[in-house]
Amino acid sequence: MTAFLRPDGLASYRTVLTYLALLAGVFTFLPGFSYLTTALACLAIVLGWANLRMVARVIFSLILILGGLALAIEPVALERASGNMARIGALIITVMLLSAVLAQSNDIKIISRSLFSGRPAHRYLGVTTGTAVLSVPLNFGAVGVIATMIGVQIRERGDSGLARNAARAVVRGFGASPMASPLSIAIVMVVTFLPGLSSWKLIAASLPFAALYLVAGAVFREQEAPESKVVVGAVEGAGPAWVRFLSTIALICLGAFALTSLAGLIYSQAVTLSCLTAVVLGLLYRRIQDGKLFIPSLAMMNNELAIMGGSSFLGGVIGTFALNWMGSDFSLPVWAYPLVAMLVPWLFFAGGVNPIISGTLSGSILGPIWPDYGLLALGFGIVTGWGITIAGTPFSANALLLERCTGYDTRVAAYGWSFRYSMISLAASSLICGVLALPF
Repeated sequence: MTAFLRPDGLASYRTVLTYLALLAGVFTFLPGFSYLTTALACLAIVLGWANLRMVARVIFSLILILGGLALAIEPVALERASGNMARIGALIITVMLLSAVLAQSNDIKIISRSLFSGRPAHRYLGVTTGTAVLSVPLNFGAVGVIATMIGVQIRERGDSGLARNAARAVVRGFGASPMASPLSIAIVMVVTFLPGLSSWKLIAASLPFAALYLVAGAVFREQEAPESKVVVGAVEGAGPAWVRFLSTIALICLGAFALTSLAGLIYSQAVTLSCLTAVVLGLLYRRIQDGKLFIPSLAMMNNELAIMGGSSFLGGVIGTFALNWMGSDFSLPVWAYPLVAMLVPWLFFAGGVNPIISGTLSGSILGPIWPDYGLLALGFGIVTGWGITIAGTPFSANALLLERCTGYDTRVAAYGWSFRYSMISLAASSLICGVLALPF
């Protein structure tokens, strides 16, 4: 009982259960494995109850309540919800494993150091673009790596425009990643809730917006002192390190697309298998290089499983309930869809606390009633609203991580530095959503 009450208690049991959930999640095409994966993930969450954030506890409590309700009155909802949680849960575990394996590479250290070279404008673009690229496989790990370097700069040189601009670049770069990364949870969840929308079509629309979002951020930064023109000199081996890293990302993405288009797998399963292959190869490489087998601990993943996997579970239940309540023939007037699409990014930012929950509700409730011609508008609104929210609000995990590494207050970083930038980005996203939702 004492171990259950400690945040780090029962770590080995939680790790084993999480690995078993991943293994079961790979085989969700077999009868009953979706339920098995969900059950194993829920057990891992419960054993780490003392480590859960408040939002994770609320979501898990809702899983129990709505899951019981679905079992009693609408078993189909439970089947759909378990399938969602099994696929998204397996994906989350695999992506975090990939992050842990890649973080052991010396290439990551070389790449992150190389981002701080050059003049202020070039350095800002390097840090924000580099963070976006690193976030594709590393997720929060990218923020941790680069924010740690910013913290070192602050301790050695003091607070400065250089450090504040680098902090801006990090959160904005991380915000751009879910908009267009083929491996992002945002893209996978959208494709899960909007099965009529293909991942490549969504990425083709959102990638230019993400690139513009990154570049435009250079306008919304502060002037730096003349002596901050160069922080570090040229970093030896940066070129080959970037080539190896980008090649790894490219192979993972190509593998996911191949499994989707050629093998006919659901996109979330394709991404999971592609990432898992990279994890296994990476572990084998480390074994050959170091003579040791590095097995990452997954004991602290219960928050991610509860928040992301749990949200996908709730989305399956809520979506089924909403569709039954509204009726299969329910629809909005044609003129209403562009207006609703324009509101979607703003609703994410207004919700602020957790874009995963906003995305789940948007996809599960609006998805079933949305016309096929406007699916791209809804998907675009979700992923861009998601990215702008985690970069421009003080409650996201990356903002809290940045505060811990640098000392910059999350509210100052989000609203003091970037509020106008976020408003302009939301307005641009909203207009694009309205156009994409027009019936032509």
